[in-house]
Amino acid sequence: MSYVDGFVAAVPTARKEEYLEQARLAATVFKEHGATRLVECWGDDVPEGKLTSFPMAVKCEPHETVCFSWITWPSKEARNRGMDKVMTDPRLQGEMPFDGKRLIYGGFDMLLDL
Repeated sequence: MSYVDGFVAAVPTARKEEYLEQARLAATVFKEHGATRLVECWGDDVPEGKLTSFPMAVKCEPHETVCFSWITWPSKEARNRGMDKVMTDPRLQGEMPFDGKRLIYGGFDMLLDL
């Protein structure tokens, strides 16, 4: 079954178009290196929680929007090979349009895909 990398970030709302442009470039690079799909979602109904929440997890500030994204790979092995190439690809070496120190990410084995 496929392997998924998931990400949550706080993006300055005023930089939405820049973020989308970067995401389009990243999708091209990830797909060239083996990813099968890249999805970017802009927060629309992301409530602040009392104990935990997406905004709390990324320390979202009032001028920021929570973004949720994922990349699908054929396997963890394909992800490991592809991610090594992506991380050194010169097209993605510039500044990100968000604070990468507050980015949450992880790799997941897919259990169900209907």
